[in-house]
Amino acid sequence: MSSRSLLAVSLSALLAFSFSSLAYSANASNEPEELLKLHQLRLAAQKSLGDFYMLNAMEGDLRYARLIKESLQAGHALLEKIKTMPGEGSKALLAQLEQQWSAYEGELNLLTETLKTQGYTDLQPVADLATRSQQLLALSTELYSKIQQESGSNVPALTQLSRDESMLMETISVSYAARSASVGGSFIGFGGENGKSIDQLANEFDINLNKLEQAPQNTAETRQAVAAIIVKWRYIEKSLKNYNEKSVPFLINKYSNRITDGLEAVSAQYAAKKL
Repeated sequence: MSSRSLLAVSLSALLAFSFSSLAYSANASNEPEELLKLHQLRLAAQKSLGDFYMLNAMEGDLRYARLIKESLQAGHALLEKIKTMPGEGSKALLAQLEQQWSAYEGELNLLTETLKTQGYTDLQPVADLATRSQQLLALSTELYSKIQQESGSNVPALTQLSRDESMLMETISVSYAARSASVGGSFIGFGGENGKSIDQLANEFDINLNKLEQAPQNTAETRQAVAAIIVKWRYIEKSLKNYNEKSVPFLINKYSNRITDGLEAVSAQYAAKKL
């Protein structure tokens, strides 16, 4: 075989290896796309649960039934796209996550229909749904970490902090809506993140938001976007930190959604600059 033929074979083998090794991520220096999808799946799960509580708290306002359906559809579509895993550990966790999501989706759909037709639901199925949600989030968090570990590619610090803030905002919103909802005349309990109270979660959110605001890597664009988030946060901050004084679930739900959208936009800006 001529040297030119050997070179051609070598290049072909190299290209085949390269495409195979890059199947998981288009660029080894970038975060795997599956991480963003997984983060968005977590948000969809939290939002669907929060809107279920709102459906109850707002006396069967069917707009929340529609929002639940939209969040579940979005989550299902995202999970369908999370297919390529970097290692055996992440593959096993993904299989478990698919099972958990299917169970959560089924339970939430059933409870939503029950609430729409009967006007109330029993307490135990709702408690089971909250437990299922926490298991789903814990599993997705474990998978999120495992993907980074096995791929050797970590999410940049400010991108991760802004994503954490989005999840925290949704957790606060879910916790607040749960307090405002009642099933069979009783209040629904939702312990939030690690059993923290709403005011504790709000304090944590405020601290992290300040970190985003003070980040020296901020551009004029990200500073403006974070400033807009802060304005919305100040509008509901007092109600969250004094959550026992007056129940305003519609207000908290509305502004928390806007804050989450703002944080996701900021996170995308950070990610584009690998910050």
